[in-house]
Amino acid sequence: MIKSMTGFGRCELSNDKRKITVELKSVNHRYLDINIRMPKKLNFFEAAIRSLLKEYMQRGKVDVFISYEDFSEQTMAVKYNAAIAREYLGYLQQMADELNLENDIRVSTLSRYPEVLTMEEQTPDEEELWSQLEQTIRNACTQFAQTRAVEGAHLKQDLVEKLHHMKLNVDKVEERAPQIVREYRTKLEEKVQELLGDTQIDEARLSTEIILFADKICTDEETVRLKSHITSMLNALDGNEGIGRKLDFIAQEMNREANTILSKSNDLETSGIAIELKTEIEKVREQIQNIE
Repeated sequence: MIKSMTGFGRCELSNDKRKITVELKSVNHRYLDINIRMPKKLNFFEAAIRSLLKEYMQRGKVDVFISYEDFSEQTMAVKYNAAIAREYLGYLQQMADELNLENDIRVSTLSRYPEVLTMEEQTPDEEELWSQLEQTIRNACTQFAQTRAVEGAHLKQDLVEKLHHMKLNVDKVEERAPQIVREYRTKLEEKVQELLGDTQIDEARLSTEIILFADKICTDEETVRLKSHITSMLNALDGNEGIGRKLDFIAQEMNREANTILSKSNDLETSGIAIELKTEIEKVREQIQNIE
């Protein structure tokens, strides 16, 4: 099953503690380029997220948006730093002794000293958080892969139709080739007859000239290779995903053969067919750019 590089997927999972939303969008790209936007709280999971995403995609520019809402009421907690408090108290006692002052420090006073009591955000259970995040990503990726597969099926159908039409044009080039030689022989005989009048035509020289002409315009190798490339592409379209680069290479080879046919042609009809072939190949290449 081939897949398009254009896709979309979205999933939202929530419970009494949090809500996580994941959205994926992708467009064409030569390689796999994943751009993730998410809250800093989830940065710890970035490597795992990238690894997970690669299970569902091989090529394309993919934008991933992850949002996180915490429903817990106890997201912040007070932290008491006993070491800092003892150090403050020690210095205060030292000041009282050295300066002969009363040590009137109270707990309420000491608690207001910097870093004695601090507010810290509670760290969520990483295993529990990842379980919910992973499930949300997988659900979004499943939808993402489905949209790519549906678009891929449309691309395949369009490409198959174009390739079959291309094959018909290659057949026309092959059918036209012997007719061109016959027409050239007729014209050559008429021209020689016009120049020589009743003089006997040298059949040996005439045959040699026709053979040289036939060899010059012969496109047998090009049409055979072009048919082979068409068959290879049709077979590839029935294969597994991740064939975009292979199809692009085959299309380049097709274009090379069509160019050679056009350059060898001195026949208006064959030239028109070759130009149509090049146009079809270019359309195929444009569609291939959408395949993963």
